[in-house]
Amino acid sequence: MKSQITNALSDFFFEYETPRQVLVRNRRVGVVCRLIQLGVLAYIIGWVFIYEKGYQSTDTAVSSVFTKMKGVGYTNVHGDERVWDVDDYVFPPQGDSSFVVMTNYIITEGQSMEKCPELKGKHNCSSDADCEGGRLKRTGHGQMTGVCVNETKTCQVLAWCPVEDDNNIPDPPLLMSAENYTLFIKNSVTFPLFGVTRSNLVEGIDAGYISKCLYSPDEAPLCPIFKLGDIVKLSGFNFETIARVGGAIGIVVDWTCNFDVDVKHCKPKYNFHGLYGNPAETDKAKASVGYNFRYAKHYLEDKIQKRTLLKVFGIRIDIIVQSLARKFDIIPTLTAIGSGVGIFGVATVVCDLVLLYLLPKREFYKNMKFKYTDTQAQQDSESLGLDTSVYYALEANARQVQGTDQSNDPDSEAGSIETQK
Repeated sequence: MKSQITNALSDFFFEYETPRQVLVRNRRVGVVCRLIQLGVLAYIIGWVFIYEKGYQSTDTAVSSVFTKMKGVGYTNVHGDERVWDVDDYVFPPQGDSSFVVMTNYIITEGQSMEKCPELKGKHNCSSDADCEGGRLKRTGHGQMTGVCVNETKTCQVLAWCPVEDDNNIPDPPLLMSAENYTLFIKNSVTFPLFGVTRSNLVEGIDAGYISKCLYSPDEAPLCPIFKLGDIVKLSGFNFETIARVGGAIGIVVDWTCNFDVDVKHCKPKYNFHGLYGNPAETDKAKASVGYNFRYAKHYLEDKIQKRTLLKVFGIRIDIIVQSLARKFDIIPTLTAIGSGVGIFGVATVVCDLVLLYLLPKREFYKNMKFKYTDTQAQQDSESLGLDTSVYYALEANARQVQGTDQSNDPDSEAGSIETQK
């Protein structure tokens, strides 16, 4: 028993096992194997390393965006001249990464809380019975009093009067001068994994340059000052069309950087996308066209609370920071190489399937690839107290002396050479 344990431990620590390999000389199988290996090699080099850059680790940025609009607008509606500055046409005014620039509006001045007739089409009536007192209609402007106003044939409501009439949108837009407004974008990004911080005010973008530059994809691609009309044009929209009913535009600041080279080469790229407000889409093509919202300015007049209501149509600007930084790292490199080496095993699997199941001589290859055990031989060797391999060796020697065929010996290589014709 002690001897058996000692032998087992000795075999475990001092022996090395390697799989048995069979060299098959077959042109078709060899070509298939090499083609598959060539395809795997092309995949590893071309896709994993060159295209996907599998030898680099990646990181995304923590970003901050600050914006500032500049420009003055002018309107003259029925002789009422008005100048609009940034405080009037930008919502919200704090310089967020998402904001609205007003380009058109409907104004209702001098509203106060009282009773007045509803607009036509909102609460039409022929008698007081059609106006249920105390009822609130979702599309209405206030609470019905139960009175039908004969002059307008609409229900009387308790609301901010006179009620807003937004059926006629000004055309052309009242603030066409918004096309000349300018937008300043200041963006800072930090890549925590690599400890790199960058700003879109890169090398060469100083105060002197900013004071006179204007963004152009070809001539000034790094200038952080954008003309609103150019933003709309680059997004594929027509300014007059989108200014009338509003819309949304996305400005993507793309930071795609390779830190295997100098950090100064990490610079932003600006892309412009029309999100909604496509001039090719008519009012009949979709519901809720454009972008609008309402806001009110409240004041007191003769101790009566009043307000000026504006329905604002504008261009919503969403600034989106997109980032991906890469740098060489030994761990993903070894991982990519290891996975690639593993994929090379596909060639072996495919060729084995061809050899064992598709070729005419598949039985011959099976005999060469697999070693079959004989149950009777195992029993005879055990009865004689011999190891199975020793038993097979003695049997083979006996057959050699007798001139018998060796092909029945599981370890014999006789007849294993195939001639390729």
